[in-house]
Amino acid sequence: MNELIIADDHPLFREALAASVKRSFPQTRVIEADTIDVLMELVEQHPEADMLLLDLTMPGATGYSALVNLRTYYPQLPVVMISAHEEPQLMRRALDLGAMGFIPKSADTELLTEALEAVMMGNVWAPEEVYDAQPLNEREKSAVELLQTLTPQQFRVLQMVSQGLLNKQIAYELGVTEATVKTHMTAILRKLGVTNRTHAVLVAQHLSLPTEDAN
Repeated sequence: MNELIIADDHPLFREALAASVKRSFPQTRVIEADTIDVLMELVEQHPEADMLLLDLTMPGATGYSALVNLRTYYPQLPVVMISAHEEPQLMRRALDLGAMGFIPKSADTELLTEALEAVMMGNVWAPEEVYDAQPLNEREKSAVELLQTLTPQQFRVLQMVSQGLLNKQIAYELGVTEATVKTHMTAILRKLGVTNRTHAVLVAQHLSLPTEDAN
């Protein structure tokens, strides 16, 4: 493994994870990201990266949205989820949405090395209990397929709408005009086959974590 990206917003864990990777794979160059925006820039700048270790709860992402976005537009990049959430159902959803692995943050260096070696060989790695959990249902699969038709910018706009931001706020965050945001929204509604923002958010919620749905 020559180059690995770590995306996690907690500096201490990110540094500890990078150190563990370098101990097991001394020749590997580790690149770090602390937000989704930084991560997307790094992925574009390093198209030959061998793997991405992605925290499930990153700033700028809602649930599995970053995973789905990455698997849609950078299918060549193996994504391994890293999370303190260790519920089998939650891990199973990540695998069903395209993750090549799911490593609990409680894992030690030996387990981390085993998982990364498995993924490097083209295999999927996750704790055994994951495979007893229910897979995605047909409704969830259909929603994900619709979301995968969005461009990266449309995907980002939809995530901001899901967070309750108004067009004016989205335009400010993206550095575009409100008219551009409205154009994106029109395209989003058409691609998702819905008629308003509320229904679009309901589709996006299929990528939420259970705790986010409860909130």
